[in-house]
Amino acid sequence: MQTKGPTHPPSAPAPAAGPAPRPAAALWALWLASRAVLLLLVFKVWVMPGPDVTSDVHVTYQNWYRVLGEGTFPQTDITWQYPPAAALAILSPAVLPWLEYAQAFFVLAFLADAVGFALLLRAGRGSGRSRHGAWVWTAGVPLLGPTVYARYDVMVTVVAVGGLLALARRPRLAGALIGFGAMLKVWPALLLAGVVRRTTWVWTVVTAAVVAAGFALAMPGAFAFLTFQRDRGTEVESLGALVLHVARQYGWQGQVLLNYGSMEFIGPHVETVSRGAMLLTVAVFGWLLFWRWRGRPGALKASAERIVWGPAVPALAGLVAVLMFTVTSRVISPQYLVWLVGVAAVCVTFRGSGVGPAAWVLVAASGVTLVEFPLYFGDVVGSTPLGLGLLFLRNGLLVAATLMAADRLWEVTVGGADAPERDAEGPAGEAEPPRESVRTG
Repeated sequence: MQTKGPTHPPSAPAPAAGPAPRPAAALWALWLASRAVLLLLVFKVWVMPGPDVTSDVHVTYQNWYRVLGEGTFPQTDITWQYPPAAALAILSPAVLPWLEYAQAFFVLAFLADAVGFALLLRAGRGSGRSRHGAWVWTAGVPLLGPTVYARYDVMVTVVAVGGLLALARRPRLAGALIGFGAMLKVWPALLLAGVVRRTTWVWTVVTAAVVAAGFALAMPGAFAFLTFQRDRGTEVESLGALVLHVARQYGWQGQVLLNYGSMEFIGPHVETVSRGAMLLTVAVFGWLLFWRWRGRPGALKASAERIVWGPAVPALAGLVAVLMFTVTSRVISPQYLVWLVGVAAVCVTFRGSGVGPAAWVLVAASGVTLVEFPLYFGDVVGSTPLGLGLLFLRNGLLVAATLMAADRLWEVTVGGADAPERDAEGPAGEAEPPRESVRTG
């Protein structure tokens, strides 16, 4: 008996190829490989030439740990130049009591790095977003070498990154993180440069005030850092120091000595250079105020359209503010590059932000910083031609990134350029909330 229809099923399609490697998996692999190198360096399985960058943790941080554990701040130690919540970072190795202090600190720095990477990777999902931020973080952080795990700046940067990423949908959380970050190391307060929501400002101020008051009541010497920070001089890696490095070539008789915890110039006219740096800081603050007034939401831009801020503008303004204050500072320590890479990574998470070139300039500056410190730091201290060349290159890259980011900020607000593309949906498919300029409460 014959059955209807084909006696054999149609040929089955060829087996589908296995799923292509996910970009996120490749990113994780690269992140893990680069961080394994950092861990090998800080645990001294491999030893990098130059000064031992881990000595701050083994000696300075551990000494502070003992003092803080007695319920007081290091009031007589001029190298303590940090806001009161920094005590939490110094005391944090206590959560891993089975490890020695330095080992626990390095592990916690590694975990903070992982959190920052995961935040940026997650933020890169969805329409209008990009994983470029995770790439910038993956590449830029390890280029600083072991220094990045031998300072607590990576922990502060992750708090700041979380605050910036929360701005669009969770303004209260963003304010709390920025306020807490400012109590860890002051600079996250600069991220308010591009914030217009009153909710975020209020939560920033309240969080900072509560944290400050809590430490002031609980531990003596919470604000001794203000005096120590004020008395700092011109550090050898700063932009202003280039004047003194060059002057050395023409007979200037100043010295480089360990002062206030860093290598600083001591001698005639150093105070003048330091004052010049402070004047530059005042000048860039004035520019930011002018931009904030001229580029405010609702004002007219060059194209005769009303200015409307997209979600990338607050992060871009924060990057410009941190860059400007870093470049004009009397001190540019190597770990400061972690701040810049972190904030730049948030900016390039938004498609069309236009900050990509500046972000990669900062990544390049991180690589030059590793060569300058610790590899050839002796040449920098000695003002040799090699040391001068490295400083001119690194600081030149920082200045270039500052100008590029500031120009982009002006263009997408005051200028006639189109604003960065805004998200149609968030990472979880949520509708995009009103733009930053719309909700101010």
